[in-house]
Amino acid sequence: MTRDEFRQIAANGLWKQNTSLVQILGLCPLLAVTTNLVNGVMLSLATIIVMAVSGVAVASLRNLIPHEIRIPVFILIVASLVTVVDLLFNANLHQLYLVLGIFIPLIVTNCIVLARVEAYANKNPPLQSLFDGVFMGTGMLWTLALLGGLRELIGNGTLFSGIDMVIPGLHPLQLLPANYPGFLLAMLPPGAFIVLGCLIAWKNWIEARAAARRQRRTPEPVAAGGCH
Repeated sequence: MTRDEFRQIAANGLWKQNTSLVQILGLCPLLAVTTNLVNGVMLSLATIIVMAVSGVAVASLRNLIPHEIRIPVFILIVASLVTVVDLLFNANLHQLYLVLGIFIPLIVTNCIVLARVEAYANKNPPLQSLFDGVFMGTGMLWTLALLGGLRELIGNGTLFSGIDMVIPGLHPLQLLPANYPGFLLAMLPPGAFIVLGCLIAWKNWIEARAAARRQRRTPEPVAAGGCH
């Protein structure tokens, strides 16, 4: 794999084809889990593990899997990995496991995972598929972290609520005054839709400004046949 290929995979996963802001996939966990930053990050980490390992597995076996039964085989591979991740969360992060609940097993049906397995890992070598899974998952991670952090800050005035479930002894940061009354809408699904829409608009604004700058830097072609 060349450096340009690596950069393209990274850029696509983190920004250009961001699963949450461009492809708008995986809305169930995106809206339900991101009531705080910690939940969004930890579910994204579980998804990254599943995407990376399933990408390598499918890319390694793609020439052995009959085309007619590829989808059931992909689901079987993903479901096996999700079961392992689910058991690891239950054994090592039990309190967080109870908070995330059904959304860890639901990674099996997450459109992000199955879409990348079918669209990329099924057509590319294992190394590229590994990095594609990692960067697509990382794109989801920073989006859910930002979404969860904004909702938590606006809704409760804190950041890193629930961090003690991951690292015992740590406490959330109280960024707004202790008497902050909170903003309930930010913690409800409609608030998640509003914040997500603002993030999508922010991304489109950045890309529009970048395109305008590129256009200004491009010199206008000189008309041929003119007088000198």
